[in-house]
Amino acid sequence: MKKFCVVLFALFAVVTQAYAANSVKYNKELDGFDYPFDVKTFNFNSQDKDLKMRYMDVGDKRAEKVIVLLHGKNFSGYYWDRVANDLLKRNYRVIIPDQIGFGKSSKPEAYQYSFGQLALNTKLLLDSLDIKKFDLVGHSMGGMLATTFTANYTNAVNKLILINPIGLEDYGKYVQFKDVNFFYKNELAKTLDKARNYQKKNYYDGKWSSEYEKLLVPLKGMLAGDDWKIVAWNNALTYGPIFSENIVDRFSQINNETVLIIGTRDKTGPGRGWLKEGVTRQLGEYQKLGVNAHNLIKGSVLIELPGLGHMPQFEDYDAFIKAFHQALDK
Repeated sequence: MKKFCVVLFALFAVVTQAYAANSVKYNKELDGFDYPFDVKTFNFNSQDKDLKMRYMDVGDKRAEKVIVLLHGKNFSGYYWDRVANDLLKRNYRVIIPDQIGFGKSSKPEAYQYSFGQLALNTKLLLDSLDIKKFDLVGHSMGGMLATTFTANYTNAVNKLILINPIGLEDYGKYVQFKDVNFFYKNELAKTLDKARNYQKKNYYDGKWSSEYEKLLVPLKGMLAGDDWKIVAWNNALTYGPIFSENIVDRFSQINNETVLIIGTRDKTGPGRGWLKEGVTRQLGEYQKLGVNAHNLIKGSVLIELPGLGHMPQFEDYDAFIKAFHQALDK
């Protein structure tokens, strides 16, 4: 009987933990979700709105080397933790912002999103920290932002590192324009299973792991929370600059030292589901797009990671970090 009670208690504990994990809820600023480092707040006014831009600032404030890490569309600053810890060992001061509309930062009811605006917001944050020169890293959508930032504030960027950035082709040239209502409807219909299946197919070559699942925890909590509508609305609004701004045209404006790290299996092609009539282009052919960007950015270096996709820093960290160190040391 005693043994049975012990087993029953253990089973109850497992069920309780599983229920707690499944019932997690986060509000629009991810309160209760722990980031890997202390989160700070930059208060500023933009477009007549008082906003809070959250960020992590780790490492020695007197460090000679400063680096800024810009997140992608489907994530926020929390996913840079392993890279940031590696950079700390190399004596960097690391700044990791959540852009407005993402992660723990403000989700305004109305905001005119553009990469120029997000770049300005980031510049204001760095100015407030009295950081004048730094290396800039952008992954995925963060690559579109990092390219815009570098073109707009050339003297602030020592080195630009782009990791599987989107925007390596002009989506507006090939893709039908969609009202924000289109994206909002899709976001409202989003589920954890849909997000997982999308990432599994498009990021990880049909494979999945517990590490990939951890990246979905913030989304899972916000989907279950009471603020999903405003989160979904901002998610929808931030598609605007992806499809309306031609980042390829800005490559010729980049004179800074630039390194492209490209997982060549990547097939990420925003808008491939609603191409313009008659368009036959295959979007997202990174094996070609990386080479083209390399040719357009004067003096750039291309580091290819054969067999890896859109998230090389998670799919094969050892291969990625070797390439990243190479980029840092060039």
